[in-house]
Amino acid sequence: MARRDITGVVDFAYLESYAAGDLEVVAEVLELFRQQAALWAPLIAPGQEGWPDAVHTIKGTARGIGAAALAQACAVAELEGEGRLAEVRDALDAALTDVAAYVHELMLRSLKSPPRAG
Repeated sequence: MARRDITGVVDFAYLESYAAGDLEVVAEVLELFRQQAALWAPLIAPGQEGWPDAVHTIKGTARGIGAAALAQACAVAELEGEGRLAEVRDALDAALTDVAAYVHELMLRSLKSPPRAG
């Protein structure tokens, strides 16, 4: 299933495979990612005491949705320190851009599809 791809930093095929093709599960996981990102964003700024925990959490979640570049940026920040947080923020922004485009396409597709019989 082709998806709109803004930056290419999220491997949606990986996520779809992991969710056994259940796009409702994929959409739910991505919505949770977006909600959590709103919580993480203030913590991944220089001088924030909780940034190491936030970066570690983001790394695991990024791997789970197929955002390898974000996970890698987090791994580097864990090793090299808060001077690398700008790269984490940039990678998070890029992942969120792709997630927004993907979710938008799912919503458009649902408008075109007949409702499921339940």
